[in-house]
Order: sequence, then C-alpha cells, then structure tokens
Amino acid sequence: MKKIRVLIAKPGLDGHDRGAKTVAYALREAGMEVIYTGLHQTAEQITKAAQEEDASVIALSILSGAHLPICKQLLQKMKKTGLAKTPVVLGGVIPEADVPTLKKIGIKAVFTTGSRFEKIVKTIETLVK
Repeated sequence: MKKIRVLIAKPGLDGHDRGAKTVAYALREAGMEVIYTGLHQTAEQITKAAQEEDASVIALSILSGAHLPICKQLLQKMKKTGLAKTPVVLGGVIPEADVPTLKKIGIKAVFTTGSRFEKIVKTIETLVK
C-alpha cells in the first residue's frame, strides 16, 4: 500500500510553526510521509510543492487570522493547476464560527486548537481512502 504523503505548509505571514512541526512528528509516527515546506508559503509555492511531491493531502497551519482569504486563494490556485481533488485540511487558531464557511469553500477538515493527534491521523487516513 502506498504511503500517505502529507504536505504541511505555513501560508501567509505567520511566523510560529511549533504546532505544525508537532503535527508533522505525530503524522510520521503514524506511518505517513510528511513534507514540511516551511514558513511564509504562497498559494503558488504550496501548489507547486504538492505537485512535485505527489501529495495525498495538503495540511495548512494558520494562526494569523487570515485563514479565509488564504484558503480561498489556495483552493482557486489548486483548481487552475489540476489539484482540485487533493484534500486540504486546516489547523490552528480557527474560530468555530468560521468552520462552516471553510467547509463550504472546500476545506475537508478543520482542527482547532487542542485537537487530538489521533483525530487528525484518522481524518487524514479517511480522506485518502
């Protein structure tokens, strides 16, 4: 069976990546291959990396509060580059009130602060199957 490849990206101006690195470690421990793109990624950089790395899932970590415009921009770029079927999940400081809007625009799962690693792993496994 092919390993699940998760591309983790920190889009925008957010400079804090401890959570992203911790989730990356948990996903590796669960047997997934993780590609961490680093800080300050643009939608173009994320889609290019996802194509080059043959990502099964794109996972965004956003703490800046700019999650709605960033996600909209990324999903639009993904449609233009043939990645529309690649699931995108989001984690970080996301207000519960924004979750329905994020799901409506195409984000497959939202993990708010304090989400358990087991839930993140299981959700990604389910999205890829």
